[in-house]
Amino acid sequence: MLPLSLAVVPWGILFGSLAIQRGFSGLEAQLFSAVIFGGAVQIVTVELMAEGAPLLTVLFSALVISSRHFLYGLSLREKLRTKPLRWRIGLGFLLTDELFSLSGDRRAYRNNYRLYYALGAGGSFYLAWNAWTALGIIAGAWLPDLTDLGLDFAIAATFIALVIPDIKSLPILVCVSVSAILSIIFSIYAMELGLVVAALVGMSVGFALQKLRQVR
Repeated sequence: MLPLSLAVVPWGILFGSLAIQRGFSGLEAQLFSAVIFGGAVQIVTVELMAEGAPLLTVLFSALVISSRHFLYGLSLREKLRTKPLRWRIGLGFLLTDELFSLSGDRRAYRNNYRLYYALGAGGSFYLAWNAWTALGIIAGAWLPDLTDLGLDFAIAATFIALVIPDIKSLPILVCVSVSAILSIIFSIYAMELGLVVAALVGMSVGFALQKLRQVR
């Protein structure tokens, strides 16, 4: 997890500084990372709250952005359903995109050794994320607006690094390509929920292609 933890340094610093510059206290900003532990949803939530968005808008946006974690949980259900509740809750909280990317091995979570391995991987990322947030909080108190430095590209770069190694078949390649192209188009036209729609269309096209190949 160390390379992934280092990769989100700009992301964590961006969030910490953004929260301070949007009027949140240092404690409130740190609690975002300690309790929510989700970079994208934290940044969007802070922006919406700073703009005075209605509570329902904030909650719905957070739900949409975090909905992929529900799919992560379903994907790992068979591996974890026989484990004690304390393990399922603990690993569920630590199940970030980065930890999920390391969970594809068929032996993952199979025994106590691998459970502690997952706990160490997820826990180390949790500590790193909170440390980078703290750096951002300190930086945000005396540096200019860090959003002008393009640090938000760290979000895209991290997800690209997670996705690329999993492109091992034509349907996955098509899924990723369609999603990427549509997300750019929807972004240009400022379409609301464009990213969600792009992902759904990409997955549907990839799934249809996979079924077509199986029929043949």
